[in-house]
Amino acid sequence: MDRKGVICGVVGFLGLLSAATGFAAEATRIKASEVTQCEYPRTPAVSLGSTAVLTLLIAQVIISMATGCICCRRNTHPSTSSGTIAVICFILSWITFVIAFFLLLTAAALNDRHAAANRYDWYGNCYVVKPGVSAGGALLSLATVTLGMISYLALTSAKNNADQGWGNAPLPNQGGVAMGQPQFPPQTGADPVFVHEDTYMRRQFT
Repeated sequence: MDRKGVICGVVGFLGLLSAATGFAAEATRIKASEVTQCEYPRTPAVSLGSTAVLTLLIAQVIISMATGCICCRRNTHPSTSSGTIAVICFILSWITFVIAFFLLLTAAALNDRHAAANRYDWYGNCYVVKPGVSAGGALLSLATVTLGMISYLALTSAKNNADQGWGNAPLPNQGGVAMGQPQFPPQTGADPVFVHEDTYMRRQFT
């Protein structure tokens, strides 16, 4: 398997793991009916949410290192469709990553009974994580990984097309000497005729 397949495989696995643990954290979150006088029960949502955050972070770091800061490069081939798609998906992946990271981290922290103890909302009720926070983070994790892989594959395609274009380009002038006609006319096969000086003088006086 080549480098591209390995990177996509690892990032895809981490993205699925982050989404799965995010959905599991949503299913095991602390509910309002389970809280009595702000005493929170134990729940695996904290560990699941933390795992979702960590795997999402690792996946984003890997795909970003493989792709590079394509927004900062000058030679990203923006004129090609693949280069444009790579830049757009790269930016969107970071936007979804920040939102997903914040949602998953917040949900994991508020599901911790020690961190959530003695916290109240505006109505004086014990604070619990609202439904859909961890699930939303899980969906955004999938979106982040998907956009990151699309950006990486599009950028790789743009680079390959550029390399092929340079390989098929005509070779520049190598500065060779052009072959032309000889500067002196070729000599004929007849031998030159010798004319005596007296003969030439007689012709002048006749």
